[in-house]
Order: sequence, then C-alpha cells, then structure tokens
Amino acid sequence: MRRFEPSDTVKRLPEQFFAKLVKKAHDLTDAGHDVINLGQGNPDLPTPPHIVDELKYAADNPEYHKYSPFRGQLFLKEAIRDFYKKEYNVSLDPTREVAILAGSKTGLVDLSQALLNPGDLALLPDPGYPDYMSGIAIAQASTSFMPLRAEHDFLPDYASLSSDILDRAKLMFLNYPNNPTAGMATPSFFNETVDVAKRHHICVCHDFAYAAIGFDGEKPQSFLQSEGAKEIGIEMYTLSKTFNMAGWRAAFAVGNASVIETINLMQDHKYMSLFGAVQQAAMHALVSPQDAVRQLVTTYEKRRDLFIDALQRAGWHVPAPKGTFFAWLPVPDGYSSEEFADLLLEKAHVVVAPGIGFGDHGEGFVRAGLVASEERLREAAARIEKLNLF
Repeated sequence: MRRFEPSDTVKRLPEQFFAKLVKKAHDLTDAGHDVINLGQGNPDLPTPPHIVDELKYAADNPEYHKYSPFRGQLFLKEAIRDFYKKEYNVSLDPTREVAILAGSKTGLVDLSQALLNPGDLALLPDPGYPDYMSGIAIAQASTSFMPLRAEHDFLPDYASLSSDILDRAKLMFLNYPNNPTAGMATPSFFNETVDVAKRHHICVCHDFAYAAIGFDGEKPQSFLQSEGAKEIGIEMYTLSKTFNMAGWRAAFAVGNASVIETINLMQDHKYMSLFGAVQQAAMHALVSPQDAVRQLVTTYEKRRDLFIDALQRAGWHVPAPKGTFFAWLPVPDGYSSEEFADLLLEKAHVVVAPGIGFGDHGEGFVRAGLVASEERLREAAARIEKLNLF
C-alpha cells in the first residue's frame, strides 16, 4: 500500500505521553489482571437523569435535525449569562461575550491558532494540561513555562519571570482548580494576574474545567470575578466535569469580546455548532437546580477523604487535594515519577499518571484520579500498602 507523508503541521504535534501508559494498562487487563485505573481524568459517574431526559425530549424536535446556527443557539448563550450571574456575580453580554464550543479541548487548541502567529510566545503552566501544547505547535508559536511549585501553592510566581519573557508573551494559559496539582487560585492571585496581563499586554485564558469541584466548603473562583479580567482575557468552562457530560462535548468560552469574536470566526470556518438537542440539554443543566452538582462534589470529597486517609495510614505522607478529582502525590525517594508509576502498575495493578508527563516540574509526583468507587479506591490503597514502600 502506498504511504502518504503527513504534513509538517502533523509532525510538529507533541507526542502523546500517556499513550504508552494506556497501552501498558490494557496489556495487563488483556492478560487477565484486575487493573484499577486511576491514571485518567474520565468521570466515572453518569450524567444526571434530568439532563438525559431533556436530551431525549429535545431530540424529537425536527428543528434540531437541521443545521444548527453557526454560532450556537441564543437560548444557550442566555442560559450561560444567567448561570455566570447566579454563580459568580459576573455580567455577560450573550451576543458578544459568549462562544459555544464542542468541548473545551477544541476551544483550547483553536485559541492558539486564533491568536498566535509563527514565532509568537505563549506562557504555559508547568506542570500543566498537555493539550495546551497542541494548538501552540499547530500555530508554530513558541512556549515559555511558568513553574508551579508546592512552596508557592502551585501558583505561578510572576516575580520570577523575566521582563523580556513577559513583554514577548502574547497568550497565557492558567487552570484552577488545577490539573494535575489540585492547586486552588485565590482572589489575590487572579487580581495579580490581571495586573501583570495589563502591563504586558497578554491575553489570559483561564481553563475552568473543574469549576464546581472545591472541597472543605471552598467554592472555586472564576477568573472573571477579578476586576478588569474581561479586559484582558477569557474563561473556558466545560460541562464535562460539573455535570458528568464528558461525552456530550458541550462547553463555552466567556469574556473579552474581541477574543470571543476571533474564536467564533475560527469556528465559522471549521465547524457547525452542537446538535440542537445537546444545546437544549446543556441549557437545562445550567438553569436547573444544582442539587446533582452539590451531590457530585460531596461524592468526590468522600472519595478524597477515604483514599488520602488510607494512604497516610500506609505511611505515605500525601496532602489532601483542595479541589478537582485528582490527588497529586509525592513520589518516594529513589524513584522517578515514571519508575514509580510503572512499579504501582506492575506490582499493584494500580494505574497512576507520572508527573513528568505534565512537564519537567511534574517530576517527583504522580497523579491519581478519584474516578473510581470508594470500594475500588480502598482496594487500590490496600494494594499499595502491601508493597511496603514507605
């Protein structure tokens, strides 16, 4: 068979670090082993029934069997406006400051192509969500990394960044509650971010994927709650985690009108908007009582407490995450993050993600997801304890 050479754009794409981990886990499963997979960020609970029922009802509407409006249904944008006002006291113009996205991953990758020219500089958290790199590579832009260190609560230290880097930067990605570190942003940090971005003319994109998942009574902050944030940036919000709608690919971007228009222009040339019934179900999720969301957070918090307590009793001195459904766990002395993840997989049949896969400053940690039942998390902790590593 004739082989066709991929484009230079495809060749620039970063390697999918976790593909190797997934293959190792599948190989063990295929060999008949009981593998507990805590290495991925795929919610394990179903979408709340009232949202599913709304989709079923809406799917019968013949108007939705036609093409959706390119830029999405106004009723969904108005629901987003109302949701942000109710949850964060942030005012939005639904026609100018809201873009509908086919999942926030799509938006995050498209944003770099929409704003960056070849050679432009983007600031990325390290460790951070690997797919930020994908859009930057496609845009032929360059990157500078902002270390996230435990001693700085996994927040970028802007004072440590050179003025030259800040002056050159055109785009900055942030993500709080943070994947993978589970760090939480404070109002003062977001206020400082607005100030830095204004002084250096940087567009900020805050990836608010874990917006609903804060523990110990703490509600995660929206970046747009900081005064002036809409002047210099946007926030991307996915329904994947808040409403367990990962497979529905429903998300949105809100904030700076010029950036929203640029995203919309990009999407005009690449996509039709979401299936209308999905948009109606997304609207329903946003405007309905949020009881299921509160229950979801309670479920994750109970899982966190059980898992962290069990690991600490086993002698592994690990911190309890403040948000997200991840735990960021320090690796014992004598192992790299990849070696330790391999050890847990091969000896305990527990999958965790090595921190190095999220960036150089992820070395020394592994990420475990709270995306399994309490019974499976208890079993995972028991298997790790039997290894007598601590």
